[in-house]
Amino acid sequence: MLVNETIVVELKAIDNILPVHEAQILTYMKLLEKPQGLVINFFTENITKALKPFVNEYFNALPDE
Repeated sequence: MLVNETIVVELKAIDNILPVHEAQILTYMKLLEKPQGLVINFFTENITKALKPFVNEYFNALPDE
């Protein structure tokens, strides 16, 4: 899912986020040339602990607000 043309969001419902899932979001971010990514795992009791943010080299190109 792409939010605000800036953040790539990957939704999961799995026991654990594995390195392959991290590589997947980073690949999506690179292919779409987007600076931020977020993996959200819904298979948890506390959703705030199941969020994992990512940034890449495109983050430096964002304008200061």
